[in-house]
Amino acid sequence: MNRAGPNGSRTVLIEDHALFAESLEIAMSIEGYDVRRLPVPTSASGSAQLLGSIARLRPRIVLLDLDLGSFGDGASLINPIARMGANVVVVTASLERARWGECIRYGARKTLSKAQPLQEILAVVRRINHGLPVMDVQEREELLALWHHERQERQERRRRIEELTAREREVLGHLMAGRPVRDIARLSVVSEATVRTQVKSILAKLQVSSQLAAVGMAFSLEWQPPTDLRASAGRPTS
Repeated sequence: MNRAGPNGSRTVLIEDHALFAESLEIAMSIEGYDVRRLPVPTSASGSAQLLGSIARLRPRIVLLDLDLGSFGDGASLINPIARMGANVVVVTASLERARWGECIRYGARKTLSKAQPLQEILAVVRRINHGLPVMDVQEREELLALWHHERQERQERRRRIEELTAREREVLGHLMAGRPVRDIARLSVVSEATVRTQVKSILAKLQVSSQLAAVGMAFSLEWQPPTDLRASAGRPTS
């Protein structure tokens, strides 16, 4: 029997953590909600099919996780789902409030932590179902300000990394691959002193104090080393 749930509402659940999804599904079903749990695509290329399924179901509320395994970042789904007219509630294990702000920027009605009791998540669903607000102006502005600040910081970090010379980018790529100065010098046919000077220049330009911090910055920006370096990464160095 197809139940529309309270006030005719239907809720779609997009969550790759099986235990949490089952717990939430059971709790909502007990309250009479028509809960449809959709399978998470194995890659980002499956987003069109997932969005098509959501469009056919025409839910009032979509409960969405952010970290969807091999699919990637669920934030990319927020805007297209919201444009369908559904109320998106993000339920995530992430505690990065700037990331929560990003969700609000894309159109989510509310972002909640998975650490909260299920009853608090259900309370938000009830309020949306009854047409009530779930976020005050102060919280919204705070989250958006955090997102904006993080976005500016990210742009600044990317600007710094783009200031590296071609040679410094190669060295950074080697560091990302876990190669010590000695090996970088051998691969580049230069002295270790030369590589150390290049590493110091990289740290100065990126405004970090260690090779580990430089590598961390590069990975956080999803920066890619030069193509020829990546292509030769697996070649013998003898």
